[in-house]
Amino acid sequence: MMRRHVLAALAGTAAASFTSRATGQPTGRWYVPAEDTPHERTFLQWPVDRTVYPERWFLDEVQHTIATLANTIAAFEPVVLLAAAEHHAAIAPQVTDAVTLWDIPTDDLWARDSGPLFVVDGTGDLAIRHVNFNGWGGKQRHPNDGEIACRVAERMALPLLDNGLVGEPGGVEQDGAGTLIAHESSWVNPNRNPGSLAEVEALLLDAYGADRMIWAPGLAGQDITDYHIDALARFTAPGEVLIQMPAEDDPSDPWLRTARETRDILAAAIDVAGRPLRLTEIQDPARPRVHDAEFLASYVNYYVCNGAVIMARFGDAEADAAAQQAIAVLHPGREVVALDADALGWIGGGIHCATQQQPAV
Repeated sequence: MMRRHVLAALAGTAAASFTSRATGQPTGRWYVPAEDTPHERTFLQWPVDRTVYPERWFLDEVQHTIATLANTIAAFEPVVLLAAAEHHAAIAPQVTDAVTLWDIPTDDLWARDSGPLFVVDGTGDLAIRHVNFNGWGGKQRHPNDGEIACRVAERMALPLLDNGLVGEPGGVEQDGAGTLIAHESSWVNPNRNPGSLAEVEALLLDAYGADRMIWAPGLAGQDITDYHIDALARFTAPGEVLIQMPAEDDPSDPWLRTARETRDILAAAIDVAGRPLRLTEIQDPARPRVHDAEFLASYVNYYVCNGAVIMARFGDAEADAAAQQAIAVLHPGREVVALDADALGWIGGGIHCATQQQPAV
C-alpha cells in the first residue's frame, strides 16, 4: 500500500540441523514462506472505523469490496474474515458459506499490515510473528488493529514471536528462500524503528528467517506507508521479480524517480544464492477508469492463493490484458482472476494490502 493520503514473548531461533529442499530454508528456524506455497486459509479484516471512513456511502463501498474479495478467494481456499461480533449479522448475508467470521475487533481493512504474520519452522510447527503494528508510524488510530496479532495468536493457541521490530509486512517482500527486499523509508524511520540501517536489517532478517536484505531508499513522508514495496515490486519466485513502472516519463515526479531508483538497484542485485535478480517489467495503465494522482493503480499488488492469483483491473483494456498475461506467465498453473477494486485504489491500497495468508503445515 502506498498513497493513502494521511500526512519477547518467544524469540525466534532454534539452530538448524539440516535444510528443506523445497524452500532452501533451515528446518527448525522460524521463517515466512513464499506467498505461492500452499495455504491453510486467508485472513481479511472488516473496515468499520468512522474516523477513518467518515462518509457512510464510501464505507459501504469499501465493505462491499472486501466482501467481494472474500467470496472470490473463498472459491479457492477457506477465508476467515475478522470483525467484532456486533457486525457479524450485517456481514453474513454478503459472504458465502466458505467465509468464516471470527469475533476479533478491527478498525480498518489492511490485513497485510495489521493482520497475523505467520511463520513456520520447517518441521510442521506454526507461530505468529509480531511486527508491532503502530498505525504506519502513528499516522492512523489503531486501537483494535494493533491487537489483532495478539488476539489471533491467543485464539489459535500459537506462540507470538516478538523481537521488537515495528512496521508492516506490506513493507517487505520475501522469496521464502532467504532474500528480502524493502524500502528503507518504511523501516529505517524514527516513526517505527529509530535504530541504524544495520540494526533494523538484523531485526527484519531475524523476523523473516532470512539471510540477505536488498534495500532501496524509498520515499518517506509522502504517503501513510512511507512507500511500501508491495505496490511496486514483488517476488514471483527466488531470483525473479515483477516490477511496475509508470507509463509516462515525468522527471519532476518523485514517485517516478524513486521507482526507477528501486528498479536499478534490483537489476544490479543478487539474492542469497548469488543469483542476479531477473526483472519482468509491466507498465501502469495509461487510460484507467479513475484519473486522479492519488489513486493507486497497482497491478503487482495482487494476491496469490491456492490455485489462483487475484489481481485488480483498472479499465485500460490493453494494459489490464498485458498485466494479466504477464502475471499468468510468472505464476503458471494458476487461474488469474481480475477484479474491479477501485475502492481500494482510492485509499491508496490494493488486493495484496487487504489479505494475509496462513501457510499450510
